[in-house]
Amino acid sequence: MNLRAGITQILWTRSAKIAIIASTSLLLFGVSGCRSSTAEPITLIVMDQEWPRPENFSGEDEESQQFTRETGIRLRHPPQPETTSGSLRLLQKLLREGAPAPDVLTIDVFWPGILGDYLVDLKPYFAAELSSMDPESVASYSVNGKVVAIPYHANVGVLAYRTDLMRQYGYRRPPKTWGELEEMAARIQVGERAKGRKDFWGYVWQGAAAEGLTCNALEWQVSEGGGRIIEHDKTISVNNPGAIRAWQRARRWIGWISPPSVIEYRELDSMNVWDSGRAAFWRTWQWHYRLTHEEESKMRNKIGYTSMPGGQSGRVGTLGGSGLAISRSSTHPQESIDLIRFRIQRELQSEKDGAVSQLPDPPELDDLPRILDPYGHSGTTNQQRSAVVARPSMIVCDAYEGVSTAYFEAVHSVLTGERSAPQAAAALERRLVEMTGFKIGPPSKGSQSLQ
Repeated sequence: MNLRAGITQILWTRSAKIAIIASTSLLLFGVSGCRSSTAEPITLIVMDQEWPRPENFSGEDEESQQFTRETGIRLRHPPQPETTSGSLRLLQKLLREGAPAPDVLTIDVFWPGILGDYLVDLKPYFAAELSSMDPESVASYSVNGKVVAIPYHANVGVLAYRTDLMRQYGYRRPPKTWGELEEMAARIQVGERAKGRKDFWGYVWQGAAAEGLTCNALEWQVSEGGGRIIEHDKTISVNNPGAIRAWQRARRWIGWISPPSVIEYRELDSMNVWDSGRAAFWRTWQWHYRLTHEEESKMRNKIGYTSMPGGQSGRVGTLGGSGLAISRSSTHPQESIDLIRFRIQRELQSEKDGAVSQLPDPPELDDLPRILDPYGHSGTTNQQRSAVVARPSMIVCDAYEGVSTAYFEAVHSVLTGERSAPQAAAALERRLVEMTGFKIGPPSKGSQSLQ
């Protein structure tokens, strides 16, 4: 076994989240100067957010096996922290310290401005592929003229709904406004509880003090005309009637149509409630129908997807997604380029073969937002029914983590009742001014669109 493979094997025997970060960096740096002289197959270390968690890992997936068969290059996937922020901090540490691994990494759409200085400019190597991709999607992974990641998967926030319960309670279409969502969720919840389902809820979402709450609250705020936290002209827009009104509305949901524990829910928590059939509506991402309509899903034949409900300024979904990047410290840059090209071509072939449409019992789709499909496909999932909003990561760059943390902590304090919405908005405004040095300004009229 070569040393890079040994790194990964040791990482798989994690005992705690902190141990992952500490042992990863120590091992990577500790072996960087003493490689085996025996010629062995090259192994790429891939830090992939979409890779299964260690507890669910059952060996290399088919994609990795195919790549190894075609190239002779092996792939290893170290364990990932459980949260997005944890993954980001681990990558920041490894990249800043010049670790020889990871070689290839998937980065969230809001990470380019944070990690861009440590990533290879991929524009010269993927000119043909980039020219055929959605320009807006490519721009999401561009920093100072460099393309630091190749768009891979594009997501946008959407509302999942129970088609069977909608019909049962006389609704012909899913909600288009927050008011309609509240009315439908409350009525279905009362009806289901009358049948003895005391743990049934109308609406579940991600309310923990984490990045998922930033995504949710940004949708609430923008749909009410409250701005996008920091506008494109670098003005701060959080302390205004629209933002305050949006946060107050969400606070009312807790204990009414959303469980009290929703303030602790992350993605998997809300998914577990949804997949158990204990909710009528669920805030999720547009890609999730790939997961919920497999043969073994308990929710098969019962799910539809639509744009997020809107307020006074319309409907909007937060942009998500991931891109494929290469560390500037990688000792195998050419092999890493080969892997990214392989994955892109495989994705294109999968779409060409209609893999998604072949899933059993496709879900009901209604007024979905325009998703920034990196490969330019059209169809039902590309309907331009609502706007897409990006988090202000490209505006504040490496300060984004602090900005997002300040934002979701402020919103969370409102959800928990620790502070009133006006108090939280005023305190957040002061904090963001100190953090960024930007001025206070009104919400941009174009804040709903991705720019």
